[in-house]
Formats: sequence, C-alpha cells, structure tokens
Amino acid sequence: MSKAVATTAEDMPAAPEAGGGRKKLILLAVPLLLAGAGAGLWLTGILPRLLGLHHEAPGGVAAAPVIAPPIYADIPEIITNLDTGGRRQSFVKLKMRLELAKASDQPIVTAAMPRLLDLFQTYLREMHPEELRGATGTYRLREELIARANIAAQPARVVDILFVEMLVQ
Repeated sequence: MSKAVATTAEDMPAAPEAGGGRKKLILLAVPLLLAGAGAGLWLTGILPRLLGLHHEAPGGVAAAPVIAPPIYADIPEIITNLDTGGRRQSFVKLKMRLELAKASDQPIVTAAMPRLLDLFQTYLREMHPEELRGATGTYRLREELIARANIAAQPARVVDILFVEMLVQ
C-alpha cells in the first residue's frame, strides 16, 4: 500500500501574480476610455449628428428650439369667508392668473369664467384657515384649483395657477 502524501498551502510555493494586476488595469481602463470618447463625441456634436438627433435649419445653421411664450388669463379678485366652525370669521383674498396650454384656449377660459369663479368660491368656502397655512397648504390649494379649472374650462387645458396675491385674515 502506498501512502498518500497530503500537501498543505504552506508547503506549496507562492504563485506569481504579475499578470493579474495588468488584467485589472485593462478591465478598468477600457470602459473609462470608451465613456470618455463617447462623451467627447457627444459634446462636440458629432455623435448626435451621426444618430440623426441634430436638427439644422435651411442654410446649414443649427436651429434653436422654438419656445412658445406662456399664455395667461387673469381671474378676477376673489374674497370669500372660510369655514371656521363657529369661531371668529376668517377671510381669504386671492388674485390669480391661469397659465394656459395654448393661445386658442383663452376665449374658452374667458367664456367659462363664471363657472370657474363659482367652483373656486365653493371650494374656498369649505376650507379651514389652518389648511391654507404654509407652503403645503398653498401647494394643495394650487393643485385643487387646477383640477377644478380643467373641469370647468374643457376642452381648454390649464397648466398652472399663479398666485399674484394671497391674504388669509
């Protein structure tokens, strides 16, 4: 019977790892170089032009994006009392502007103004003064009024409501 010789890790000579460091360097450097080259091509405008994302105006000059100016409709000043639950009376005074999606919505909103004012007044009379305090209260009021304005002024679309003046007393 032959005896099996068991070798341990201490008995084995250390393996050279000279090639392992070079492989790690290549694995890290190649993606970084590719990302840098891609960013450079994108920022110089070469890559968007190759991908067909670059728009040119007639004459070879790059066209600037056309941004339509915002369209606003003024809401008459609203003064109404708030729900105080029998305590001392509290009032809110609002001056607002509606930001509309397109210019053709303005006559529709003007025609729907009595309905808008009714919906806004009704909603405000249900609110408590505490609900209007702070940025959260203002944000919630804006979101609720936008939703009501979009219902009342259909098919026109209200994008935002801008508070010109807001006084809770």
